[in-house]
Amino acid sequence: MIILGIDPGVATTGYGVIRTEGNNKWSAIDYGCILTSSKAVFSKRLSKIFNELKILIKKYKPEKIVVEKIYFAKNVKTAFQVGEARGVIVLTADLNNVPVCELTPLQVKQALTGYGQASKQQIQKMVKLVLRLKEIPRPDDAADALAIAIAGAQMNNFLD
Repeated sequence: MIILGIDPGVATTGYGVIRTEGNNKWSAIDYGCILTSSKAVFSKRLSKIFNELKILIKKYKPEKIVVEKIYFAKNVKTAFQVGEARGVIVLTADLNNVPVCELTPLQVKQALTGYGQASKQQIQKMVKLVLRLKEIPRPDDAADALAIAIAGAQMNNFLD
């Protein structure tokens, strides 16, 4: 199964594509970020996320997209904007007939480390270990997206 993990954002949307290879064994296919310019009109930034995500879906043909839920934001304006980006991501998945699973950061941390308060560094080290990578994926948003994909794969194993 191919799973696309998404760490939503407006300026930076991380993505990570993994392949499941049996029970609790995964490999990274691709990862990176969709970047938008803060100088662009907001609607154009959302359009860029839509268009680039559509390309990723067509290229990798994921059977599931896992998106991180927003659970806390210090800045209300930022939270609303990230929520709009999440809406674009969920809509893009639906328009391409790909089921969506939404996980909280706590669920992702628990899935990777067994501890809901794990640090970003602990999560990144687990991503490297679980996917058998030579180094921690960069940038952080891409590593987070891979973690989200892995958590979605574990959830899938649990539900199957």
